[in-house]
Order: sequence, then structure tokens, then C-alpha cells
Amino acid sequence: MDMQKEFPMTQSGYEQLQEELEQLKTVKRPEVVEKIKVARSFGDLSENSEYDAAKDEQGFVEQEITKIEDMIRHAKIIEENNNKNEVQLGNTVTFTELPDGDKEEYQIVGSAEANPFEGKISNESPIAKALLGAKLKDEINVPLPNGNDMKVKIVSID
Repeated sequence: MDMQKEFPMTQSGYEQLQEELEQLKTVKRPEVVEKIKVARSFGDLSENSEYDAAKDEQGFVEQEITKIEDMIRHAKIIEENNNKNEVQLGNTVTFTELPDGDKEEYQIVGSAEANPFEGKISNESPIAKALLGAKLKDEINVPLPNGNDMKVKIVSID
């Protein structure tokens, strides 16, 4: 029995992956093939750094294509959740750090579409694990990498 990992993601995350795959297949792959052709024309391949670099890039592009195809094939779309009382995958959670009151907001998504710079954190991250299942106005401890905890209070769930 094939126990393949599922990749939970939002519908928009799924569509973004499809666009990225299309870009790799229709733009990046042909560009790399062209680079290889040009590098081959330089002659002796044994000392041809352009050829080696192009082949390395080709390997990277093909690896990315395979990885994204696998993620799409095993995607599990997160259903729109109207429960605003308990933190679940797909929710955007706003909390304040206690006692200083710094406010932070994150959307909890699957690892396939996590991007902390866009405020999207993986459901596998320590902060998301601490938040998942918590309720509005709960005060919870979030484990930090240094071994300490950060206490937070959930102020909204969207």
C-alpha cells in the first residue's frame, strides 16, 4: 500500500503551484535546453564550464518539476472554514504577545504554500502546532527555538 504524504493547501495555493509548474515546463525547461545547445557548440565538453552549469541547472529544474507534480498529485484542498471560534488549517489568526501586547497575524497553511514573508506559516511549524485547536481569547504557550515559551492571546480567527 502506497502511504504517500498528503500536502494540505488552500485553493489559491493549489492554483499557484499549477502556475509555477506551467512556468517551469514551458519557459524554464526550454531556456535550459537552449543553454545546453549553446554550450555544446563550444566544443570539448570535458572542460566546458558553461555546459556543466547548464546541466546542473537542468537537473535542478527537473527536480523542481517532479517535486511540484508530486505535491499537486497529493494535494488536499483545505475547505473554507466558517468556524471562527477554533483555530484550524486555513484560518488567519491574530494574537497578541503577552505581556507586552505586540500583535501578529498569520494564516496557517500546508507546508507546500508556507511563506513567512507573506504571513503564511506551515501547519508543521511550532507556532502553528501551538495555535491549532486553540479557541478565541485562549492564552497559549508557544515553544521558541531557544527552549523558552512565548505566551500569546488569540484575539481573532478568520
